[in-house]
Amino acid sequence: MGTLAFEGFPSRPKLIFMGTPDFAVPTLRALLDHGEPVLAVVTQPDKPQGRGKRIVPSPVKRLALERGVPVLQPERASSPDFCDHIRTRNPDLIIVVAFGQILKKRLLDLPKWGAVNVHASLLPELRGPAPIQRAIMENHRITGLTVMRMDEGMDTGPILIQETVSVMKDETAGHLHDRLSVMAGELMAKSLRVMSQGPVYEALQNEAEATYAPKIERETGLVAWSKPAEGVSALIRALDPRPGAYTLWKGREIKLFSSTVMDKTSGRTVPGRIRGMEKGCLVVETGRGSVGIREMQAPGKKRLPVAEFLRGVPIPEGSVLGSP
Repeated sequence: MGTLAFEGFPSRPKLIFMGTPDFAVPTLRALLDHGEPVLAVVTQPDKPQGRGKRIVPSPVKRLALERGVPVLQPERASSPDFCDHIRTRNPDLIIVVAFGQILKKRLLDLPKWGAVNVHASLLPELRGPAPIQRAIMENHRITGLTVMRMDEGMDTGPILIQETVSVMKDETAGHLHDRLSVMAGELMAKSLRVMSQGPVYEALQNEAEATYAPKIERETGLVAWSKPAEGVSALIRALDPRPGAYTLWKGREIKLFSSTVMDKTSGRTVPGRIRGMEKGCLVVETGRGSVGIREMQAPGKKRLPVAEFLRGVPIPEGSVLGSP
């Protein structure tokens, strides 16, 4: 059964919501739509984006302003001064979804009921900043969401509620992200109801089963055509839409999107060799089997269906991708 975590939790708790990117927006929207009293929204400071380096507010900030919720943007959310400010608001609970800073105990312990987080994996699997991309990259068939009570570790707190999700065939990280973000909002609203009806017990994570989902670095996206088709396709889908997996063609970086496994054991192959077009895909051989690429993107250009892309950047059949 675990350890008692919530008993006597209020039916209308005073909340502080902490989140920044698109993934956090549906959860904030769900809380507001359910009439939960959100005292303030805490989000990362506005940052320059795009080629023009225009200062852009976070997606969470935009929603908060639309709904008339006060917005706080500390450089360091765990600083003593900011903690003092949160203390004056006297929240019952802090809800954190993809905020983007490591939070210290002095902030997490401020509310009577502490802080809870929605993480996009079935903890203790895939702790860390990129659980959705890594679930696709590692060809997981099942993933999900975890509501946990936060501690100072990275996604190490006790588990309150989990919900499983099947990863669909050829699903991209972008599509899975959108599905899980909507579900996260529904799950958090449900969790508050369950907590108020209490009692709710928590379960410690099994450290022996913990895996990690490290940040996606630029070098992660370079396609190694010598790998089996399942691994190559998974990498391309894991980095779709951002930052995009890439290969080299005549010294240019070409981004690849929307992949599928065409065959797993196609006999003798040359990794990276173009086999031709089939079913709307550019078929490329790998170390074992072949993959189909549905969309490609040249540097500084738009992402295009492969047939349209190849009209502007011809890559003859028999060419080998991946060479400088």
